[in-house]
Formats: sequence, structure tokens, C-alpha cells
Amino acid sequence: MIDKFLELHTLSKSEYLELLQYWENEEVVKRLRTEAVSLRKQYYGDKVFTRGLIEFTNYCKNNCYYCGIRNGNRHVDRYRLTEDEILECCQTGYELGYHTFVLQGGEDPYYHDERMEHIIRAVKNQFPDCALTLSLGEKSYESYRRFREAGADRYLLRHETADETLYRSLHPSSMSLKARKQCLFDLKELGYQVGAGFMVGAPGQTLEHLAEDLVFLQELQPQMIGIGPFVPHHDTIYAEEKAGSVELTLFLLSVIRIMFPKVLLPATTALGTMDPRGREKGLAAGANVVMPNLSPVKNRKLYELYDNKICTGEEAAECRGCLGRRVASAGYRLVEDRGDALV
Repeated sequence: MIDKFLELHTLSKSEYLELLQYWENEEVVKRLRTEAVSLRKQYYGDKVFTRGLIEFTNYCKNNCYYCGIRNGNRHVDRYRLTEDEILECCQTGYELGYHTFVLQGGEDPYYHDERMEHIIRAVKNQFPDCALTLSLGEKSYESYRRFREAGADRYLLRHETADETLYRSLHPSSMSLKARKQCLFDLKELGYQVGAGFMVGAPGQTLEHLAEDLVFLQELQPQMIGIGPFVPHHDTIYAEEKAGSVELTLFLLSVIRIMFPKVLLPATTALGTMDPRGREKGLAAGANVVMPNLSPVKNRKLYELYDNKICTGEEAAECRGCLGRRVASAGYRLVEDRGDALV
């Protein structure tokens, strides 16, 4: 079955489940990692792309049970960035050599379609050679269309889990997995470069759930896939739950690279939070993207989706030299390209 996967890069759900049983088998881990790195180098060489992350609002109308900025958490110091502040963040990133900006926030009704269109156009007008990624949650087809026409290039919307029962245990009844999936297909139809993804080790998650995630990704065929270990937050019902496994996350990064040789695959902040060398290990497992934080320093600690999040101080995006050395230690190099998905 492993030979079949390495040859065909695709399996059935039952075969994925069988494959995932080997995540602690050193020989299999090494075989998959070697193949993942080979494919990653075949298409991207030694390049690692940067995405300048701007967390521009921590207001959210949703109440996802695992999330530190959920609407029901009354202990959050809320903030919103103005358009000028967002543009200042972009300028800082541009001067540091970043050519993709990611506007990420909770589902905040304050940023209605007209306001977002204005922000998108302002960013694209000021930085026409840069890609703009949005990560604003679930919107209507019409909203996505308007953002696309205003100039947005990419959209990140992690599906979190493709299993209905597990989804229900993580989200309130006002949200639905069906709607989440529909948003992703809407974004693809509108011509965005689309990013999906899931948590590894979410409360109640099994290997069968992860196999279901892989099957869904196969159906969706996204250009970007973001996965990271679940990290608990102290103000949620899952505060005492065990964090997700770094090793299983790394195994899945290799699996995903083999499934999607051309995919843009981040070594995530959550991975770096769980392991001091987590991002380097992610790159060594097949990842090819890092996402340093460009948000104003005063706001970084306030965008707390989970506990002990790294890169909330002065050292984040400004320390490009430090990030470059980390990437180099894994055998790769930071580049200033937009880093578009290969067709």
C-alpha cells in the first residue's frame, strides 16, 4: 500500500487510514519524508516563500469552541486596524522583501463588503506587484466575487475537519460543515488560489477523521493546504485537552506533499509553538512556506487563537535575518517571490 501511494500519489479512504497507522514507524516516516522532499525540490527547488501576516481584527461573530477569540470569550481585549494601519503593515513588509500579504481576521461584520473592497483596492494600488490573500471566514458567493473583482488573489479557509460529527463537537449549531465546504468550492469557481486545511489532534479526532480530511482535500484540489497541531486555549472548554502531536503533523505534511506535489504548504506558527524547531522540521518534511507576523506589535498578543503563540513580540516579521537563518538551517533559502501556485 505504501508503494502504491508513492507511485500513484492517491489512495482510498480505507487505504489512507491504513497509511496513517504507520505515523510512528521510523522506516515509513523516512520513506515518505524523502519522497516529499524530492517532489518539493523538483517543483520549487530550495525556495521558501514568505507570507506577511496581518491580523487586522480579533472581533468574531462565531463561537467556535476551541478558539481563543470566539465571540463568547469576554476576556479578550478586542481591536480593529484602520485602513491606514493595514497599509503601514504592508509597507513594513514590502521594505523587508515580502511580496504576499495575508489579511486575516475573525468574522467581523464591521468589515462589510464595501469596506473590504476599499481596503483590497488600496493595498493592490499601492503594492501592484504583490499578491493579496484574504482569510476572513465564511462569506456569501457575492461577497467573494466582489473581493475577487477588487483584486484579491487568494483565500485561506481551513475546513478544520471534514467529518460531520467531529465538526459538530467543535462548532456551535449556527455553523455547518456543508456551508464551510460550499464556500471553498465557491472560491475555486471564482478563480481564487484556494487554501484549505485542518487541525491535527483536535479533541475527539481519530485517524479515521484524518483519512476523511485527506479524501476531502483530494476532492477539492486546493492550491494551498495549512495544517498544524491543535493547541488548547485557557478560555475555552478544551483548555485541559492535550495538544496535537508534532510528529503526526510532520507525517501528514509529507503525505500531503506526496498527494499534491505542487501545493503551497506552510510550516505553521502552531508547529513552531509546539516545538522550538517546529517550522524547520516542517520544511524538512515537505513544507515550502512560512508566514511571519506583520501585525502591529501592540496587537500581536491580542490575536490569541491558542495559548503560548510564538512571534508576538518585536522579533516576528522584522527579524528577517533570523528567519532566513532558520530556513537555511533546514537546507533552504527565503526568496522574495510572490510564490504563486504552480498550475
